[in-house]
Amino acid sequence: MKYVVVFFLSCLCLSCISVKADVTTTESPSTFSDSPNLAEAGIRLVLENQIKAWNKHDLKGFMEGYWKSSQLKFYGANGLTLGWENTLENYKKRYPTKAESGTLDFVIKDISKIEGNNYWVMGEYHLSREIGDADGVFIIIFKKIDDQWKIIADMSC
Repeated sequence: MKYVVVFFLSCLCLSCISVKADVTTTESPSTFSDSPNLAEAGIRLVLENQIKAWNKHDLKGFMEGYWKSSQLKFYGANGLTLGWENTLENYKKRYPTKAESGTLDFVIKDISKIEGNNYWVMGEYHLSREIGDADGVFIIIFKKIDDQWKIIADMSC
């Protein structure tokens, strides 16, 4: 049992190191950290704007919530995609019309600070569509870059 606990704690430490490495960007970070309430409000606003854009089938508007960088990471059913442009192209291929994109809703389960101006958001997405509904879960990492909250990493499935 002692070895199981040691193994579990080792894995936990390694995963924390991985998260810390992934939230490092070359863009100018905000000088001061927002209060947790202010940060959560800003992050929720980005997510609300994404829902509005998606529900108009405005995929480029939806992508405004993401960091416009070749370093953006998106991990989904088709594996890892690097970069804002590549992520947008994947959305265009997967959701070419309103019938595929449908109506989006998020259910946010947790918003937690990682460090500095880096937060993770865990939740569910729900798509109501003519061709059949789609549901899944996500974890996204937000970072405040140039005084704007941006998604720098997304894992949705």
